[in-house]
Amino acid sequence: MAFILWPLALAFLPLATASSDSFRANCLALRPESYIQNSTRTVLEYVPAGTNLTFPDNDATCSRASQVVSSDVCRMALSIPTSNRSSITFEAWLPRDWTGRFLGTGNGGIDGCIKYEDLAYGSSEGFATVGSNNGHNGTTAITMLNNLDVTIDFAWRSLHTMVTSGKTLTKKLYKKSPSKSYYLGCSLGGRQGIKTAEVFPNDFDGIVAGSPALDFNNLISWRARFFPITGPIGSSDFITADQWKNLIHNEVLKQCDGLDGVLDGIIEDPTICDFRPEAIVCPSTKNSTDCLTPKQVEIVKNVFSPFYDEDGKLIYPAMQPGSEVYAVQKLYAGAPFSYSDDWFKYVVYSNPNWNASAFNLKDVAAAEALNPGDIRTWPHSLATFKSKGGKILSFHGQQDNQITSFNTPRFYDRLMRGMHASTSDLDEFFRFFRISGMFHCNSGPGAWVVGQGGADAAAGIGFTPDKNVLAALVAWVENGTAPDTIKGTKFVNDDPTQGISFQRDHCRYPLRNTYQGGNSSLPASWACLPVGGEYA
Repeated sequence: MAFILWPLALAFLPLATASSDSFRANCLALRPESYIQNSTRTVLEYVPAGTNLTFPDNDATCSRASQVVSSDVCRMALSIPTSNRSSITFEAWLPRDWTGRFLGTGNGGIDGCIKYEDLAYGSSEGFATVGSNNGHNGTTAITMLNNLDVTIDFAWRSLHTMVTSGKTLTKKLYKKSPSKSYYLGCSLGGRQGIKTAEVFPNDFDGIVAGSPALDFNNLISWRARFFPITGPIGSSDFITADQWKNLIHNEVLKQCDGLDGVLDGIIEDPTICDFRPEAIVCPSTKNSTDCLTPKQVEIVKNVFSPFYDEDGKLIYPAMQPGSEVYAVQKLYAGAPFSYSDDWFKYVVYSNPNWNASAFNLKDVAAAEALNPGDIRTWPHSLATFKSKGGKILSFHGQQDNQITSFNTPRFYDRLMRGMHASTSDLDEFFRFFRISGMFHCNSGPGAWVVGQGGADAAAGIGFTPDKNVLAALVAWVENGTAPDTIKGTKFVNDDPTQGISFQRDHCRYPLRNTYQGGNSSLPASWACLPVGGEYA
């Protein structure tokens, strides 16, 4: 039997080799610039799995000098004009083992940084995956100064151009159009996904929108308000990083960690944490590292308070307690938050000398009135996207240190009102999961690994719908299997090679993960139960 099978096995070897060589040859023979109007090709190469690609021309502030490629891909890069004074840098990583699916990837902050880790992730799972620099290079908005076209690219045009170009090139390489089209993004990338669902509902069949930077103009203002509250480093009653990380955070945990029935350093639902910093006020006004002055108590209360205008209308929800360990690195650092500072200097006012310490409600109104490039992204309805069968899976870390986790429930409730929908109505196309113990998009003390992006996004959990948000979205779009929970994973020392520390099933909003007793590290010890209350 072995003698008979051996020559049969040999017979298949030339076919496999020819198939591999055929993909490589087809890749290198393609002229992507001839299919994308006015584009200029900068890269066309076949990249074998395991290659460590380097990007010597990539802006250093993007902190992405290299990326290991996990599968054989045809890599294309183009410069694509979007107007007579703006353009995008476009990348496509098209895998040899293509599933027929297409994936667009997003950006972050006010960055012009391609997330090469997401290109590697998507292509390794068989998606024809594309990304762009969102219309500019680096992590500053200075390129938007006196150039509305760059701002428009940043707001929506870059992503749409990337998607249409990517689908065209996918069809040219594989000789057929993608069967389904998906999107993966977090933070600004989450906003990009919602914006696309609003204005280009046919671009994607399914969207993962993590920690979305929605109501963008007011988010920028909300972030800008913290510097006038905290004051600069060394100013009177300035709260140091150590005080935020140790004194205040420890008191937050003391008051709120046990509200869910488990003392584990995780605030399962920060909406029920009514933090009172008065508990650590000093007996006198003398500064101390182990207590707060009365003025410092007021600073903390302001930090954790909703942001209102002069008429008492909500501008942006409060920051949730539990985020302060990392929020102190940027929001409470005693310096202007760079994204907000740049946005007001280079976009809102076109004045590089704008003074962030003088930020006030007039600046809030100016940003919202200008709404540059229609970037706000605060729809009250996504009915068109829903009607075409589109699905959105959103998640938000409950200890997010850059975008308050209270804003995504606010958006969910806004959609309910605007679409005259019940929770079950919204569940048909929009499901939102609160990820306890997750900081901004990733990391934190909780079970935060949910396949949300990055080269190692599926490491240790696999591409399975119960544990991976992108896989869950695929199952929802293609099989009609809507996710009820997303199982988050916490690895020992956040290292998949060291094994799993614990897992937790994160609930879809408005259900709350509620401890039922037993070993709290086991998902079965928790249940998703109803909870009342809405956001303004």
